[in-house]
Amino acid sequence: MIWAIGGIAVFCIMASVLPFLPIPHGMIRAFDFPRLQVAILSFLALLAALAMLELDIYSTIVILLLVVSLGLQLTKIVRFSRLGKRIVPQYKGGGENISKIKLLVSNVKMGNRDYDKLINLIEEKDPDIALLIEVDAKWCEALGPTIEKFEHRLLCPKETSYGLLLLSKYPMVNKQINYLLKSEVPSFDILFQHDSGETFRLIALHPEPPVPSKYTVGRDGELSLVAKNVRDYDKPIIVAGDLNDVAWSRTTRRFMRVSRLLDPREGRGMYNSFDARYFFIRWPLDHIFHSNHFEISQIKRLPSVGSDHFPMFYEVVLIHSNDAQSEIDEADRQDLQEAEEVVQQAEKDDDKAVGTDWEK
Repeated sequence: MIWAIGGIAVFCIMASVLPFLPIPHGMIRAFDFPRLQVAILSFLALLAALAMLELDIYSTIVILLLVVSLGLQLTKIVRFSRLGKRIVPQYKGGGENISKIKLLVSNVKMGNRDYDKLINLIEEKDPDIALLIEVDAKWCEALGPTIEKFEHRLLCPKETSYGLLLLSKYPMVNKQINYLLKSEVPSFDILFQHDSGETFRLIALHPEPPVPSKYTVGRDGELSLVAKNVRDYDKPIIVAGDLNDVAWSRTTRRFMRVSRLLDPREGRGMYNSFDARYFFIRWPLDHIFHSNHFEISQIKRLPSVGSDHFPMFYEVVLIHSNDAQSEIDEADRQDLQEAEEVVQQAEKDDDKAVGTDWEK
């Protein structure tokens, strides 16, 4: 038992420390994801150590390792609980100059053919905008009647798990399909006009997933490039999608500082959207970040539609008077330099995008 608890302590401290290393490799970055799981394991092992081990030098070291591990994990994830501080105000109703936007984001998983679940969910939630990820030609065909119900749409189906589909009730003043770093990985950049006449911008992303055998420069570079591109954009903007990264990672936190965008989950909850199939390995992969022009009315994780991701539903409120009082963490010189360097590294990477054949 002593050696077993000691082994768990060593694993937990390694899993806690490795993500702090500035090494953009999948083997290192993988430990960013299970922070909640490692925190729970550290806590349970700590209880076992306190209850079962006799106090000596060895047990003291084991206990200290578990305490440090638990503390490191909590410093990352506690902000995504109700104990954390809300950086995005909750919309409380009232006011004349407000515009609500209902946004549904769902990674459908290309190989998932349970179309009806998603069709019924879209009908039930009646979103203003639906962003669907990993759509291929079969998904577009199956969703045909649903697509027709939305007057405005942008389709980019792919047979590589990188397809995107966006449906909207709002007119698209401008719409672009961009390939920021890889020819297999599209993204959307759309300017919408709300019914109120106000315009807002939405960037939809699905960068490469991290894998243990490769560097994560593809994902990190795309996020950094978007962050740089929107940094000085002073109008309402939303960045949404399956970013293949967790909310508390080094990469995502730098993305927020460089972009000056906010995460409405802080102080509200993790909203773990992946993996929908296994309750014990879940973390937040599907995200929405937005500028300081919005308040949040609702965030909800929706029921499974047969994918490995849960759909996410957001209701945000555009404050026309721009009086939302949110705190923005500013990037320092190191953040900006790191973002520039990772973009340059990603631009030099000519490997094929990760996972293009996973669903075949």
